[in-house]
Amino acid sequence: MRSHVTVARVALALALTCLLLVLALMAPAAATPTVAAPAAQSPTLTVFAAASLTDAFKEIGAIFETNTGLSVTFNFGASSQLRTQLEQGAQADLFASADQVQLDRARASGLIAGPDTTFAVNRLVVITPKSNPANIQSAADLARPGVRFVTAAPEVPIGMYTQTMFDRMSQIDAFGSDFKARANANIVSREPNVRQVVAKVQLGEADAAVVYLTDVTPQAAPDLQVVAIPDDLNTIATYPIALVTGASQAELGEVFITLVTSPIGQGVLQRWSFTPVGPTALVPAPQAE
Repeated sequence: MRSHVTVARVALALALTCLLLVLALMAPAAATPTVAAPAAQSPTLTVFAAASLTDAFKEIGAIFETNTGLSVTFNFGASSQLRTQLEQGAQADLFASADQVQLDRARASGLIAGPDTTFAVNRLVVITPKSNPANIQSAADLARPGVRFVTAAPEVPIGMYTQTMFDRMSQIDAFGSDFKARANANIVSREPNVRQVVAKVQLGEADAAVVYLTDVTPQAAPDLQVVAIPDDLNTIATYPIALVTGASQAELGEVFITLVTSPIGQGVLQRWSFTPVGPTALVPAPQAE
């Protein structure tokens, strides 16, 4: 297994190095200067990514930096907030959204260059504080009177996915046609992104929330209980990534997309509980300094 991992690492390193070499050779040759030119500043790739991708993309970013010698900067947040930032003129090379809706809206605003690529999917779960003070046993309990429920703003993907689940449950006789209304009546807070939703539950400021499976990270898990949501009620979240119009590092953006969709990138996403969309090659996680 270790030899396969080594081969995969070497293959990725060679692929990225070769691609960067080709890009360098394609760049126009500069005229010979008459005076000493200042050292060129290494390019930095800027990636706007959904908050739920924080851990996985930081790990993928470390692999990118190790194999290219170049830097990647992340801006993590709710996909709707990131789209708004781009619409207001924020500069980025890549946009990785937690749903197709926000990426399509960005494209409609002229912010997306070329096709987008779905690189992972995610599932919803219910979380409670470790002590589970409201005794939440299933998603049905979210509509029980007195339950303090925290969610995200309606335009944030996790908020939209949650409402889609509530719509589905309201169409099932066992839950009642007013299930969505009863569950939404229990909302005590709407947070700007899913990681802040998790934090509210960790702190005991809410009895329950609906989040992505991937947000039950090793750091958060000791403070939480997780309640599974059955397949017939679950909403599967899809994650697309695309180049941003006018990206200053479009070539590097293509390299990053290649890494994310490669077996190594897919393996990292799988380790952080995403469902990969392609073959995986698991590699050891970077060691903390």
